[in-house]
Amino acid sequence: MIDKQKLKFISLGCAKALVDSEKLMGALKNTNYQITEEPEEADTMVINTCGFIDVARQESVDTILQASELKRSGKLDRLVVMGCLSERYPEELSKEIPEVDYFFGSNDHVKIVQYLTGKEFSKDDPIFLRSILTPDHYAYIKIAEGCDNGCSFCSIPIMRGLQKSRTIDSIMWEAEKLSERGIKELLVIAQDTTSYGWDLKPKQYLGNLIKELDQLDFEWIRIHYAHPAHLSKKIISAIADAKNICNYIDMPIQHASDSILKSMRRGLDSSGIKKRIQLLREAVPNIRIRTTLIVGYPGETDEDFENLHSFIEEVRFDRLGVFTYSEEEGTIAENLKDDVPLELKNERKMRLMDLQADISNEKNQQMIGQTLKVIVDDVGEKHSVGRTEYDSPEVDNIVNINKPLNVGRFYNIKINSANEFELIGTPI
Repeated sequence: MIDKQKLKFISLGCAKALVDSEKLMGALKNTNYQITEEPEEADTMVINTCGFIDVARQESVDTILQASELKRSGKLDRLVVMGCLSERYPEELSKEIPEVDYFFGSNDHVKIVQYLTGKEFSKDDPIFLRSILTPDHYAYIKIAEGCDNGCSFCSIPIMRGLQKSRTIDSIMWEAEKLSERGIKELLVIAQDTTSYGWDLKPKQYLGNLIKELDQLDFEWIRIHYAHPAHLSKKIISAIADAKNICNYIDMPIQHASDSILKSMRRGLDSSGIKKRIQLLREAVPNIRIRTTLIVGYPGETDEDFENLHSFIEEVRFDRLGVFTYSEEEGTIAENLKDDVPLELKNERKMRLMDLQADISNEKNQQMIGQTLKVIVDDVGEKHSVGRTEYDSPEVDNIVNINKPLNVGRFYNIKINSANEFELIGTPI
């Protein structure tokens, strides 16, 4: 019997990269590799990098350098780097970190498996079954790769190319496999889910996909990364009519000053965004909307920021994240002067986060006394941590439950108290 090589896999960045890692790990587990959690035990290490913003790039570089130390000391035989950072800067990285044996791009799954195993495979080979890295009760499904939007600040098309949607048949096959594994919550992701299928012939649409997925045996289906400019009435109707789609949508608006939105090339002004939100809330009265913002974009004046602040005060998003602008090489915005000082960027970010904390606290206080359906993600000796359908894993609010329960199970929880980012309750 041949001894298996031990492989350590490190996945950095977003959920879309996580799915790439899951597919690759699933393939390698079916070859002469055994997955290990301990870097010091590994014969081979694969690092899936993120190159989206400066903080993520630094984390990726630091992780590669730490692995390089293991390689130099002789504890690691082979070091492979893949993903967005690797795709964007292969020559620079290979010069700076020669300990890496090979750099691959984001979609080089077949090449990586062939390189590591020395065998020929195709992407349709049955070994390419995902090895789920999330808890057993939820999983992401990626419906498209790349992006056609061309937002001025974003480097995704540079790293991942233009949009390439999967067929509905392909997505449904994978979704059915996930359902058979006992996945209860399916999180639908792409760079822009709302433009799904526009590049296919004949065209497909997210609304059609939602109707198909809703026929499967998932308790919850959650939609992420909806571009407001592409959130059509048909998509909204499909969400409203579906029985298993969560009353939740992740819709990054990025800003609310018309001049900044125009420079960002976002396709809608603030009134257009507000109209989409109004249509959503009218069609799905109980919906919770998550958004993401960028502050400190080139040319953002005090007036631009105050317009954004007022927009958030008025619209009252349910969940909100804020990034400070960082210049991305090769983007359109790179040609603009990054003229907002870092200190001011951070100050503006904190003002929005403080505002959202107040809004979130008010909304959560209104939940006290209600009984909500909650899925349990984690359990301690005396308590459990779960989420409602209004919250996505790792980025949104949690429910603290004063009793140890079973991970992956749904419970009815009566909410007894609340604060800015959590509800506290008891199972009934």
